[in-house]
Amino acid sequence: MPPSLRHLPLLPTLALLVLTVTAPAQTAPRAEPNPMAAGGNGAGLDMAPQTRPEVVAAAVAQIPTALPPGPFAPTWESLKAHYRVPSWFYEAKFGLFLHWGVYAVPAHHNEWYEKHMYGNAEIRNWHIRHFGPIAAFGYKDFIPRFTAEKFDPAAWAELFRKSGAKFIVPTAQHHDNFALWDSKVTPYNAVAMGPHRDLIGELARAVRAAGLKFGVSNHGIENFQFVNPPPDLADELRAKKADLYDPKWADFYNVADRSDAACERFLVNWFERNVELIDRYQPDMLWFDNGVDQRFLDPLKLRLAAYYYNRATAWGKEVSISTKKAAYAPSGTNLETIGSILDFEKIGSRSPSGIRPGAWQVDHPIGSTWGYTSDMHVSGPGEVIAALADTVSKNGTLLLNLSPKADGTIPPEQQATLLAVGDWLHVNGEAIYGTHAWTTFGTGGGKGETGPVVRYSVKGEALYAIVIGSWPADHAVRIAALAGVTPRAGEFIHVHLLGAATDAALEFSQDAAGLEVKLPAAAPCAHAFVLKFTGLQTNPSPNTADGNPPA
Repeated sequence: MPPSLRHLPLLPTLALLVLTVTAPAQTAPRAEPNPMAAGGNGAGLDMAPQTRPEVVAAAVAQIPTALPPGPFAPTWESLKAHYRVPSWFYEAKFGLFLHWGVYAVPAHHNEWYEKHMYGNAEIRNWHIRHFGPIAAFGYKDFIPRFTAEKFDPAAWAELFRKSGAKFIVPTAQHHDNFALWDSKVTPYNAVAMGPHRDLIGELARAVRAAGLKFGVSNHGIENFQFVNPPPDLADELRAKKADLYDPKWADFYNVADRSDAACERFLVNWFERNVELIDRYQPDMLWFDNGVDQRFLDPLKLRLAAYYYNRATAWGKEVSISTKKAAYAPSGTNLETIGSILDFEKIGSRSPSGIRPGAWQVDHPIGSTWGYTSDMHVSGPGEVIAALADTVSKNGTLLLNLSPKADGTIPPEQQATLLAVGDWLHVNGEAIYGTHAWTTFGTGGGKGETGPVVRYSVKGEALYAIVIGSWPADHAVRIAALAGVTPRAGEFIHVHLLGAATDAALEFSQDAAGLEVKLPAAAPCAHAFVLKFTGLQTNPSPNTADGNPPA
């Protein structure tokens, strides 16, 4: 990897701002740059069901749903032969994730409240103080309080459209096993309980009416062993046949019975829930968390992929699964993913620190938690714009997570950030949508570096320099990476400012230190501005049909 692709560890990012809103917009240097973020699955189970291949095989054999006709068979060879990254994904560059569910009712600690209220003494005591003994008020008792009474899907969709996002991926089901759609394969769903509304269906219609793509995430495979009570609590609830050990809720918690037969039923039900999501809502993306990473789940994942892609073929739609690490990479390295767009969790040590060709995205929270909590901090638009520019400059897509409240409202501070990002994209979206990485992703912001923080993108014959931060007081900016760049034969370099009051080209001078552009007196927007260079020799797109970096 050339030095120009080195990690720039001092770039302001969302990761810092969600930890503290008062700290400087810097991050500590990384000891080991991670330009391609190549990797596979860890030694742990990543919250996959702790089972054996023969149990998975038995579950697959029991799946009642036949594969629809189409070109995809449940084999790696078939996926490799027929899968292509959707063209809309390479165009989008900015999407929104939503963690919304029962965990927004207590609004405490984080979206893993269920796990912690049973297994963490501090959270358990907090729960008892606020809601009473667990035997009398367990996690299931939050469901009636998850009312979503103020949920207005059309208003959400309009906010999303104004934000500049191009696709939306709500959590149809989180680790807690509660389905936000109208389900016939689980009684624990938002139509039968809680809101008594098909939240996914309503949102799907509104989002698509706003002209956006609609996907769903399913974290449900992590439910089988998500809750692990300590012996004293387990003994109490077992003796009382309460909550975790109440037979009426056994299939919700999956605590009382973790036999092989129970695991088989669970895996079959996981498959059938996904089939419902696919058939009812025709998602443009089906997103899975770490729980599907393990190799022993491959037969189940392959069958689901074949089902989904054959259904999409019949619909005439471009769709994709999105997964982490090497979930859909039988070789064990995410540089050889098959039939899935690679997703990285959070901007930081696990995501690319340099240009990674192909298709990938990073999901990152707008706040200090993924699900809504009453004391969460929310990042401002400057941090989101910096994160978006940095991700796009490395050839990635930003999937920014929102945290709605249990009543169905999106908190005003999250809305304010989204609307400001949308205002910025209205002016500068040309440098984001449909772009690809340049030969270097950025300059400035690294350890020991001076000068402006700049991130680059390319579209056709235009090079964009996204200058992050305040408008220069001297009305000039030096682009160091263009020091030795010459125009194409027979052409001249032209520089324009996106959003400028006039279309006139800007004056510039070029020397060994860079290309210095003279700026107008007033900035066209806040947080970052974009210079468009034409007349230069640009590079071909590093996008690939299968989503992987070229070998």
